[in-house]
Amino acid sequence: MDFDIVSLSRLQFALTALYHFIFVPLTLGLSILVAIMETVYVLTGRTLWRDMTKFWGGLFGINFAMGVATGIVMEFQFGMNWSYYSHYVGDIFGAPLALEGLMAFFLEATFVGLFFFGWERLSRVKHLIVAWCVALGSNFSALWILIANGWMQNPVGAQFNPQTMRMEMTDFFAVLINPMAQTKFVHTVTAGYVTAAVFVLGISACYLLKGRYPALAKRSMTVAATFGLVSALALVALGDESGYLVAKHQKMKLAAMEAMWKTEPAPAAFTAFGFPDQAARETHYAVHVPWLMGLIGTRSLTTEIAGIEALVEQAERRIRDGLTAYDALQRIRAASKTGAGIPPQAQADFETHGHALGHALLLKRYTDDPRQASPEQIRQAAWDTVPQVAPLFWAFRLMVGLGFFLIVLTAVFSWLSIQRRLDAHPWLLKIAAYSIPLPWIAIECGWIVAELGRQPWVIEGVLPTAVAVSNLGASTVLFTIIGFVLIYTVLLLIELKLMLRAIRKGPDIAAPDSADSRITAATPAPAH
Repeated sequence: MDFDIVSLSRLQFALTALYHFIFVPLTLGLSILVAIMETVYVLTGRTLWRDMTKFWGGLFGINFAMGVATGIVMEFQFGMNWSYYSHYVGDIFGAPLALEGLMAFFLEATFVGLFFFGWERLSRVKHLIVAWCVALGSNFSALWILIANGWMQNPVGAQFNPQTMRMEMTDFFAVLINPMAQTKFVHTVTAGYVTAAVFVLGISACYLLKGRYPALAKRSMTVAATFGLVSALALVALGDESGYLVAKHQKMKLAAMEAMWKTEPAPAAFTAFGFPDQAARETHYAVHVPWLMGLIGTRSLTTEIAGIEALVEQAERRIRDGLTAYDALQRIRAASKTGAGIPPQAQADFETHGHALGHALLLKRYTDDPRQASPEQIRQAAWDTVPQVAPLFWAFRLMVGLGFFLIVLTAVFSWLSIQRRLDAHPWLLKIAAYSIPLPWIAIECGWIVAELGRQPWVIEGVLPTAVAVSNLGASTVLFTIIGFVLIYTVLLLIELKLMLRAIRKGPDIAAPDSADSRITAATPAPAH
C-alpha cells in the first residue's frame, strides 16, 4: 500500500469499521434471543427462563456498551478524514444518520436502562415490552446505518447541482426503499442472528462439557440452534438476492468477486476455486461450476455477465463522456461567477453527459484538470475501476464456506435437541465451542467484499475515493491510526475480559419452581 493520504484514510476507516463490527452482530442477535427467552418466561412463569434472560442479557449489556463506544468515533471520521465527501453528499448521507440517532439509538439506550434496573420495578409484561423495545431499537439502528451505506452502493433519489457543486436529495422515499439498502439490512441483521446463536450455542456447550448448569445450557442450546438454523437458511436466500442486485448495480464488483476477466457465454459459470492473477489478468487452476453464476447474477440462462475487460472498456467510454460533462460544468461555473447567463450549449451538454461526471473525476488522481488528461491516463483511470481481485475472490468464498458450515452445525444441534440428546456426543460440543469465532470471520469477510469491492468509488459511479478525503497530512492520519488501534485494542481486551469473567461466574440460578422441579426429576438432562 502507498502511504498517501487516501490510502491511510481508507485504512483508518477500515480498521475502525472492522473493530466496531466485532460488537454489532452480537448486539443485534443477542437482543432478539434475550427477548425470546423472556417471552417464554412470561408465558410459562418458570424461573429458569428468567435466569437465562438475565444471564444472556448481562452479556448483551457488556457488548452493547463496547459497541456504542467504538461506533461513535466512526461518525466523527466523516468530518475529520472525509470532509469533501461530507460536503458533497451531506444532504443525503446526513439524513439517515440523524434519524438513526433520534429514532433508534435513543430508543435503544433508554430501554436498556429499564431492562437492567427494572426487574423489581416493572411487571412481567411491562418488562417484556422493554426487552422487545431494546431488540427493536438495536435492529432499527442498523436499518438507518445500512440505508446510508446502501445509498453509497446504489445512489438513488438524488442529483448533482452544478450551482452548489453538491449532490442534493430529490426523493427521500427512494433513498429509504433503495433495494440495495433493504437487502443489506436484512442480510446484515440475519448474519448477526447467526452470530449470536452460535455464541450462545458454543458457551452452552462449554457448560455441558464441564457439567455446569445443564438445564439452563440445554434450553439455551435449543433456542439458539433453532433460531440459528432458521437465520442461517434465510442467509442463503438473502445472499442470492444480494448477488442479483450486485450484478444489476455493481457489475465490476461481481466480476472481481468471480475473477471473471472476459465475458463468458450465457449462462456464466461460477468459479469455485482458483488463483486470480491481476497482473496477468487471468485466474490460474480455475475450477468452474457450469451455469451457476448466470443463474445467481441474472436469474436466467440467456443473459451475459460482463467480464472485467469489457467493463473497463465501458468505463473508458464513460470517462470520455464525463470529460464533456466536466467541461460543461466549468463553463457553467465560469458564467455564474461573472453573472452572465448560462450558455445553452453548456447546459445541454451537462444534462446529456452529467451522469458520467464521476468517471471524469477519476482523472483527478493524475491531473488537476481532467480535460488535460492524456489517452494513456484515461486508459489507466479506466483500469482503476477494477478493485483488488484476489482479496475479494477469497473473502467471498471463505464467507460462503463458513455460512454453509454454520447451517450444518445448527441443523445438527436442532436435531439433537428434538431427540433430547444434546450432551450425547462430547466431540460435537467441542466443535460448537470452537466454532464461536467463525461467524465473526464470515461477517468480516462479507464487510471486506462489500467495501473493497466498491473501490475506487466512495459513492458508486458518483464520487471517487481519491477526491473525497480531507486535506490532511499523511503523518497526522498515521498518528491517529496508531491511536485508534491502541484504544480499540484496549476496548476489545476489556470486552473479552468482562465477557469471560461473566461466563466463568455463570448465571445466578434462582430456586426452581414446581414445574422445573418436576421436569428435572423426570428427565435428568432435558433439552427443553
